[in-house]
Amino acid sequence: MTSRLRVTLSGMTLVGAAETTAWIGIPVSRIPGPLEPDEADLLGRARDGDREAAHRLGRLCAERDDRLGARHWWERAAQAGNVDSAYNLGLWHRMHGTTDEAVGWFEAAAATGDTDAATNLASLLLERRGDAAGARLWFERAAENGSRHAARRLALLCEDQGDGMGARRWHFRAALDGDLRSAHDLGFLGYTAGDEAEASHWWEYAARGGHAEAAYHLALLLHTARDEKGAEGFYRLAARADHPGAAFRLGDLALRRGDLRTALACFERAAHTGSQEASRMAGLVCLRLDDRLSAAHWFGRSAADDPEAAYRFGSLLVSEHNDLKGARHWFRRAAERGHQAAQAELRKVLPLTGGCVETEGCLLDPPPPYWTRPAEPEQAARAELAVAAARRRGDAAAEPAALVEILGTWDLVARESLSRGLPDVPTGGPVDGPVDGPVDGPVDGPVDGMVGGAVGGMVELLARTTGLHLAAIEHLGLVRATLLRPGTAPWPTPAEVEHVLGTARDLRSHFGLR
Repeated sequence: MTSRLRVTLSGMTLVGAAETTAWIGIPVSRIPGPLEPDEADLLGRARDGDREAAHRLGRLCAERDDRLGARHWWERAAQAGNVDSAYNLGLWHRMHGTTDEAVGWFEAAAATGDTDAATNLASLLLERRGDAAGARLWFERAAENGSRHAARRLALLCEDQGDGMGARRWHFRAALDGDLRSAHDLGFLGYTAGDEAEASHWWEYAARGGHAEAAYHLALLLHTARDEKGAEGFYRLAARADHPGAAFRLGDLALRRGDLRTALACFERAAHTGSQEASRMAGLVCLRLDDRLSAAHWFGRSAADDPEAAYRFGSLLVSEHNDLKGARHWFRRAAERGHQAAQAELRKVLPLTGGCVETEGCLLDPPPPYWTRPAEPEQAARAELAVAAARRRGDAAAEPAALVEILGTWDLVARESLSRGLPDVPTGGPVDGPVDGPVDGPVDGPVDGMVGGAVGGMVELLARTTGLHLAAIEHLGLVRATLLRPGTAPWPTPAEVEHVLGTARDLRSHFGLR
């Protein structure tokens, strides 16, 4: 392919110019000014049929914003066989002409092996005509000729068409050629298929190249394996690029170590990017540092949408300012989202502020309980990875908090069942048979009660004990298994998660758990 100088025009790249010019509005003719000696020579040669001179003259017209002049001379040059002019005409017509004309000129240039023209042609066919087969053909030609951009676009098209092998092949080609986005995507393809070694390999490859999202997702993956030291290193790598999730996770690690000052700095950093959860955690750390003024500031920033922060903010208004009316407002906001402690406080302050319990809908008909238990780091990491995997191509996905509630509920109910000495409860990972009799002492860590087959022992036991539908409990267990063991089933949809959350809340209600 001919070596080119390029000029970007309204997001397009034209061949043959060395500076940037914006083409805005409808093409209009322009009376040329006096010609420089070189221009006069170019004009004479172009009129005599010199295609290179015609191409360069088109470039000069483009730099002067003479769109019609540029088109005229590029057509002369392209018809004489100048590939760069054909490419530029494809871009010209894409912006100012018709799709058919743009396709025609791109085809003329692409037929000579021009990878830029082939990539633009494929994009045009896909975006304006919906011709996926034609687009794939030209993307493949460009990718085979070494276009990294075409290889990535082809990989994404293969994903859309359900061609997993093709997607991996072309992402691999683009990644080896330095496209860190495709390396990141290969990590997700591996994770979704249950191949965590592949996910780790590609995320590390991209992370070490400077891809912050890859560093963050690798840290989450390491966190699922309880490698906190390794996870912290990649969280720090992502945090250097101001990744808000990384700052939050670093704060959580510091908090678990008891390093309150570092935790607060990390949570504040994440909160300044808009994270409500980070604002709430910053408030909680301030409380532990006995800095109630700062705690109120951080709770207030997230109270409108975070039930726990609203509850904490209301509590501070009572304890620090005796502001019962203000507290009632925030207790009500939290109670309306199912925060049970806020519901209890609202019952207390209503009579003191002239209110009446009988007029509060959130107390007469309480909403589903809000999950207030701290998330286990491994569960939070699994939930985030599942959501990120589902949303990577724009698909709808539940919020991580909903998935954490599903995971946490199962473990909570399983522990409760064990502590009560209920029979036939499988425990501690994949098992072949039930555990008879009670278990002495507390049960720590996640309890894995899913067993292969139609119904696991835990599912059957819970259905028998609670009276809930066996299929509903089994569905809860299957969603949990998908989150913990990627590749066993498609990621749950938001509607599926909402349905399963109902079962989780019914189970907790039966055992009297919040």
